[in-house]
Order: sequence, then structure tokens, then C-alpha cells
Amino acid sequence: MSGAYRPRTALGRAVHSVEETVIALLMGLMVLVTFVNVVLRYVFNDSLVWSLELTLTLFAWLVLFGIAYGFKITMHLGVDAVLNMVTSRSQRLLSLVAVAICLVYAALMMKGAWDYWAPFANMAPTTGHWFPTGFEEMKPWDYRGYVPTERIPLPEILRAPLEYLFLPEGEEPYEKLPIAVPYAIIPFGVAMMLYRLIEAAFRIVTGRQQGLIVSHEAEDAVEEAAREKDA
Repeated sequence: MSGAYRPRTALGRAVHSVEETVIALLMGLMVLVTFVNVVLRYVFNDSLVWSLELTLTLFAWLVLFGIAYGFKITMHLGVDAVLNMVTSRSQRLLSLVAVAICLVYAALMMKGAWDYWAPFANMAPTTGHWFPTGFEEMKPWDYRGYVPTERIPLPEILRAPLEYLFLPEGEEPYEKLPIAVPYAIIPFGVAMMLYRLIEAAFRIVTGRQQGLIVSHEAEDAVEEAAREKDA
């Protein structure tokens, strides 16, 4: 069922708390930026030119971060018609097959995510068509750390570390936030997804989790009780 995840160690509880805090902050910042921009537009006839790009970036972070979080607390929706027709042992086996398929797909996504983000972080993408077999040899023009976002401003407090990390030698200083920062959620989110899928497989094997999708048994029981009360 959704929300059944219970951290078993102090580190697990800390990570769980950080994840929930990050998700809350992302949602809160989206609402705040949108609200402020609406007030500026309709009350003061002004606007934040970077609000749309920032909101879209925050939403992308929320989605990719939330996919992994959904695997952790078993909140993804799915069709469980076949699972409900077989024994609990068969359910566990089918769930492990589903996890294996998801792991293969996530591994393919991980390669694509890294290969897409790496040049913007001045790092080499991998070689190989399906799975990484090494790293490409980078030429000076392959590094794309100089690419900024379109409108998101760069806080001055972050200028020095971000230019040290991402700005190639000889390039002009950033005028906007380097695009490597918002794009970093792509490999990070997929890596978290891989980790949570492995964790889910372990919980299924040990009997602490039934499957990958949210169970509807509780909802069905509530609806049945309501029907009996109305009868």
C-alpha cells in the first residue's frame, strides 16, 4: 500500500526526511513564484521574466525526483487484475519480473541521461549503443559548460563555485544560471530511480513489500463498508 515505507536506520530516516523536504520545497517554490508573478502582472503591470523557465525547471525536478520517491513508498498506479488471480507466491514472482524489466529500462535511461548531461558539465559521455562500454574522447569543442539557461538569473553567491565547476577556460563569465545545474536532475533522478527499484526488489524478496504498485485493498474495503451502511 502507499505510504508503507518505514526507514529502519537513522541514516534511512534522515534521507527519507530530506527527500520529503525537497519535494515540499519544490512544490512550495513553484506556487510562490507563480503567485508572485501573477500579483506583479495584474496589480503592478510587471512580471518576472524568468518565472516561467524557473517554474518549468522546478516542475521537471519534482517529476523526476518524485518518480523515485513513488517507488520508495509504493504509490505508482498499475493494473493488478492478474496479480489478484494468483497466489501470493506467484504475486511475488511476478512482481520481481516487473522489477527486473523496470531495472533494465532504468539502466538504459541512466546511460541516456548521463550522455545528455555530461557535455554540459564538461564531462565525457559514454560509448556503446545500449550499455556503456567506456567514455568518449572529448575534443575542446565538445565541452558545453558555457551554455546558460535562457533567463534564470545566477545568484552572485553561486557564481564562483559554478564557474569553477562548469565554465570552460577562456569563455565569458556567466550572465545566467549555467544549464548544467537544472539538467543535473536528469542523471540524478534516474540514479535515484535505479536505487529505489533495487531497494524495492530487496523488500519484495524479504516479504516486506507485495509489489511495485499501490494496493487498492484498503480503498475497496472502505467502499464496501459504505455500501453496507447505506443498504
